Amino acid sequence: MRRWALGEPALEGMGPGKPHPGTGETGPPFAARRVRDLSVVELFPGLLLVVACDSDGGIGPKPADTVQVSGYVLGRFGARVPLMELIASGARPFLLVDTLSVEMDPTGREIVAGIRDELASAGLAGQVVLNGSTEENVPVRATGMGVTVLGLCASERFRPGGARPGDLAVCVGLPKSAPQDEVRLEDPAIMDLAAAVALGRLADVHDMLPVGSRGIAYEAGLMATLAGLRFEPVPDPGLDLARSGGPATCCLVAIEPAALRRVEAAAGKPCHVVGTFVPEKARAATVEASP
Repeated sequence: MRRWALGEPALEGMGPGKPHPGTGETGPPFAARRVRDLSVVELFPGLLLVVACDSDGGIGPKPADTVQVSGYVLGRFGARVPLMELIASGARPFLLVDTLSVEMDPTGREIVAGIRDELASAGLAGQVVLNGSTEENVPVRATGMGVTVLGLCASERFRPGGARPGDLAVCVGLPKSAPQDEVRLEDPAIMDLAAAVALGRLADVHDMLPVGSRGIAYEAGLMATLAGLRFEPVPDPGLDLARSGGPATCCLVAIEPAALRRVEAAAGKPCHVVGTFVPEKARAATVEASP
């Protein structure tokens, strides 16, 4: 395997089909691929760089914000979504970059305080480097925030695509989203990073995926497709499978049926069996006999 030295102009002048100026090799040394909402790069065999991002607009303490919350609350939930996506994949975060379309004082500092406390809630205080940017030139009347999180994952621990035939699809937490719902940090019924970390320690959890704005059924379909399976919902799951999960207020896990009680105990959140993962039906090919 070709090893790239630190400082070597690995990407300079390169692109599809273009040779590296120093080696004559074609293509970039690292190829990125998309896996669900994640960007994944194999740094070298056995180690993956995993990237997650999310954004919020019109939510915050500014006069033109549609949903009025403190900068601190925005920072907590704004960081929670990409951090949970990364943790759910099996990756360990090491860098968080916040791009804030607000001034540093006072709104930016409030948001950053929320981000720091969200990291601490997952036991990541001091383990994730923070960087970011604010808007100091143009006065703004509405809040905007973007968060990008980078993590590392051993290839064999990368969960996406890990659902198995016969696994239960379990929704952990309840789907809630503003402005229809009041989403509160202290709500014991919604997912949080501590619960995601606890679930990630269970070998019975074959895949995990936070639920976004398209709802439980959509995310379950993604989980099934990546594993080459089909999601079959139960007749009465007790939840609206099309309801938005907002800022990752619930999470899907693919688990062995015998592990349901262990998952409930580890998460400490409401758990609903919403379906099962089954093999795709084989499509019989019809061959017409030649006359």
